[in-house]
Amino acid sequence: MGQPVSYRDRMGTLSISRGVIDTAKKVVIYGPEGIGKSTLASKFPGPLFLDVEGSTKAMDIERLDGLNSWQGLRDALAALRGGRYGYKTVVIDTADWAEKLAMSFVCSQQKKSGIEEFGYGKGYVYLKEAFAELLTDCDALIAEGMNIVFTAHAAMRKFEQPDERGAYDRWEMKLTKHDAPLLKEWADMVLFCNYKTFAQKTENGNYKAAGGRRVMYATHNPCWDAKNRYGLADELPMDYAAIRDVIEKPVKPDLTPQVPENAEPMKKSVQESVKESAQESAQGPSAPEPAQPAEPQLTLICSECGQPITGIGKWSAEQIASRSMKLFGQALCVACAKAKSAQKSA
Repeated sequence: MGQPVSYRDRMGTLSISRGVIDTAKKVVIYGPEGIGKSTLASKFPGPLFLDVEGSTKAMDIERLDGLNSWQGLRDALAALRGGRYGYKTVVIDTADWAEKLAMSFVCSQQKKSGIEEFGYGKGYVYLKEAFAELLTDCDALIAEGMNIVFTAHAAMRKFEQPDERGAYDRWEMKLTKHDAPLLKEWADMVLFCNYKTFAQKTENGNYKAAGGRRVMYATHNPCWDAKNRYGLADELPMDYAAIRDVIEKPVKPDLTPQVPENAEPMKKSVQESVKESAQESAQGPSAPEPAQPAEPQLTLICSECGQPITGIGKWSAEQIASRSMKLFGQALCVACAKAKSAQKSA
């Protein structure tokens, strides 16, 4: 196992690590309607559903309702930072309905009645930028040890190879051609769920359906998009047990030291924190405190302010950098770590 730490020497600042780094997982589950995508996502550890589509009413899960705007969705993700609610997985249900919110947001910002009104594909460029910001919000939770799961509907689309003659149908995520590749690149695991039907030959030589089962595909195929970075089999039963060992391997960072000793217990709901997050985003982030200057020949460097990381008390510079990597995903000096902690506690 290795954790990247920044060093400054005569060659400049480098961030080098070696070995497998266990992190929370970025997962996309897509397939035709009604196959059980949300049910599969509900099996992930400690899930909270951001029910953008409003399709989980029949499920016994914890959900955040009323997410009917793009800014509301982003504020909800911001409010969940810091691990204050104890959730281990955030499920965005679904990606294509979240994209609709982004599309409405982009059009309202530019005072357009529809995405096509921009002309020359500019609207889709703005849409891709907005969707990328959502993935950045998700990355902040990933750094804190929280899994992110996107569910999405599937659509059959005509696909034509640039170097081949003819075209064929294949399953793809029901997103625009700009956002679908972005989401696939971002994810560690893209699972395509579908019904596998078995055909039986009759006495007259014809074939008829003779039952089937639900499966999920974890590798690319000409007929569908799928991938994984963990060596999963091409085809798996549509059961969380098939991927449990991959999902539940990482350990969520301990955020307890970030809570001051005299802090009062958290009594606010997620909805209240969403409102506070919206106010904080309008005010802008707090400026980090400057670190103590030092320039040894080989020095640990703070990723936030670029100043050397120095030891304090019984804590060495290496221990401070390693601890901040676990908590914030960055090697930070004491001052910047305190600033980050204050932002989380705000």
